[in-house]
Amino acid sequence: MSRLNEKEPIRNTFKAPLYNMIFTRYFLRVFLIALFCTSASVVYSEDGYRLWMRYDKITTVAVAKKYQSLATSVLLEKESATFVIAQKELQLALQGLLQTTIPVTKTIQPGAIVLGTASSSSIISSLGISEKLKALGKEGFVIFSVVIKNKPCTVIAANHDIGVLYGTFHFIRLLQTQQSIEKLSVVSKPAIGHRLLNHWDNLDRTVERGYAGFSLWDWHKLPDYIDPRYIAYARANASIGINGTVLTNVNANAQVLTVPYLKKVAALANVFRPYGIKVYLTARFSAPVEIGGLTTADPLDSAVQAWWKKKVDEIYTYIPDFGGFLVKANSEGQPGPQNYDRNHADGANVLAKALAPHNGIVMWRAFVYSNEVPEDRAKQAYNEFKPLDGTFEKNVLVQVKNGPIDFQPREPFHPLFGAMPKTPLMMEFQLTQEYLGFATHLVYLAPLFKECLDADTYAKGKGSTVSRVIDGSLENHTLTGIAGVANIGNDRNWTGHPFAQANWYALGRLAWNPSLSSETIAEEWIRATFSNNENVVSTLKNVMLASREVTVRYMTPLGLHHIMGWNHHYGPGPWIKDKPRADWTSVYYHQADSLGIGFNRTATGSKALLQYTPEVQKIYSTPADCPEEYLLWFNHVGWNHRMKSGRTLWDELCHHYYAGADSVQWIQQQWDSIHNHIDEERYQQVKALLAIQYQEAIWWRNACVLYFQTFSKRDIPTGLPKPDQSLDYYQSLEFPFAPGIKPKW
Repeated sequence: MSRLNEKEPIRNTFKAPLYNMIFTRYFLRVFLIALFCTSASVVYSEDGYRLWMRYDKITTVAVAKKYQSLATSVLLEKESATFVIAQKELQLALQGLLQTTIPVTKTIQPGAIVLGTASSSSIISSLGISEKLKALGKEGFVIFSVVIKNKPCTVIAANHDIGVLYGTFHFIRLLQTQQSIEKLSVVSKPAIGHRLLNHWDNLDRTVERGYAGFSLWDWHKLPDYIDPRYIAYARANASIGINGTVLTNVNANAQVLTVPYLKKVAALANVFRPYGIKVYLTARFSAPVEIGGLTTADPLDSAVQAWWKKKVDEIYTYIPDFGGFLVKANSEGQPGPQNYDRNHADGANVLAKALAPHNGIVMWRAFVYSNEVPEDRAKQAYNEFKPLDGTFEKNVLVQVKNGPIDFQPREPFHPLFGAMPKTPLMMEFQLTQEYLGFATHLVYLAPLFKECLDADTYAKGKGSTVSRVIDGSLENHTLTGIAGVANIGNDRNWTGHPFAQANWYALGRLAWNPSLSSETIAEEWIRATFSNNENVVSTLKNVMLASREVTVRYMTPLGLHHIMGWNHHYGPGPWIKDKPRADWTSVYYHQADSLGIGFNRTATGSKALLQYTPEVQKIYSTPADCPEEYLLWFNHVGWNHRMKSGRTLWDELCHHYYAGADSVQWIQQQWDSIHNHIDEERYQQVKALLAIQYQEAIWWRNACVLYFQTFSKRDIPTGLPKPDQSLDYYQSLEFPFAPGIKPKW
């Protein structure tokens, strides 16, 4: 039983409330091989390769019969690369789900599914929906039931081919989750324009903070060999509306901008283009020196400006729809404009001007901090970027992490959201679980994403949520974006942990529609990935919705943060100190002493809280009023401080650690309870990973409680088992080969 709620088990505590292009013969062959491999995998193994695109037979007879009468054929009047993909995907899905062959026709049949745009289909153009489509832009779509020539049909229509593909995947999702497709009336368009994955992949195929194998991109074999996984990757992203991919690490290697690599990037772009996906690259700011032969990378130097313009023009000769650059500059040793006494806008704008004639964009990361600056690290990005509001070129997005430190298990929203009204800001989430147990812990991240997106900045009064900042509606920005640091590698199941696939899925769904609930997304994913069995859905949904809070409690409860192991970030390390940078230590953040624990960021401390609006400041400014999940983030609190539970802070901290670890046992029990409904391979894999998670939760619990006890000088509360190892034991553990460590260029 969980101790998250002393009276109830966790299951009760957490109830779930371009180009169009004609395929070459080679590309078509690879496409068909990819589809064959996808559909054939069910014959041999259920290993997770198919992700949420498992088109297995619907065993509910009544549902299958209804679908068979309403989905008898696909009507496609005009072919394009993207239309062909939509048609084949729909046929593949219907054939798998209904176990019948679905023909492609040119004439209306009862139960026909009509695909197209008003310009490509005479049937769709005759239905009078042009006004409805006008408001949907390039990517939006409609799906509706209609009678055409006395025959019931389903229409999937859009303004452009890619909208039809998105609509097709939406329709397939309805089938997979066994929803009614009678009387359909769906109108959908993305809330955010640029919806990207950021791959921290290096050219040697290692992945920084990657826990699912090596990089997907086989640079050695590109451009001549197109791995079928590239197509499977594109299918998966298109199915959830992701329309961009940054192929390379933010700790960039300038070599990717050279011609040999541009040819390789172009080969990937050709694969992704029919799926509506643009490729982007990370630009190393010192590239003009490293590969251009210049003596400076000063953004205000005319030779540097000319070099970037020439390089960008060259890129577009290979990749005509190249998306643009993602840049990490003057952060963690990366070169940038400050090396030349210039500011971030100076740096971003030289790239933006080179990209503007080609409609490319710059995504300039706001993740900056300096050990030489005697400021709370949580304040530094705001201090550097807030004064630059309104000075960036119009094709620049400032990419801001969800919180002000670094993808911690829980952080308040970043103070820059709502603080730069003249500059479009884009969101950066982390899918790869750098601080959340790598790919061995089951942690569903949609609740973390929603916690940030739904947070109110009060920038323009109540209702000024973070999601309204990034979708442009708060300040009427048309350039909008959201990115997730990818958790994808070449592991057979893509993400290492089968449940980590849900975080990739959740990013896409929330990027399209930030108002979706964590519960809705979880249910969609479970039904498409595992089963429509109601017991399975209910059980796994409760587990997923609880999992993030469970993890926070055994890692960083009550607002603690950045107390993980040194460098590799594996496991607990609250004792980390005496490193080259103070802000790379744990003691800098928890500030435990004999009096209490926590980082005082209020007006009497570092004043980081003053970077938020007065309404937000009021919420967090005192220990008595601060929500307890952020208590130690904003306040240094005495060990005897009385918590809402009636316990002292010390006792409450211990109970949180123990509740989190105990709750992993509850997750194990829930997984075991549906054994008979889960394929054996994935069941055994998750079972083994949950065993690791439980062991590591106990490790986190014991190490942190024992360490903080050296300051509190208080006993572990009665009824909680004492750790079976000493603090010295936990401090002695070393992990020199932990995966995903940052490379040293």
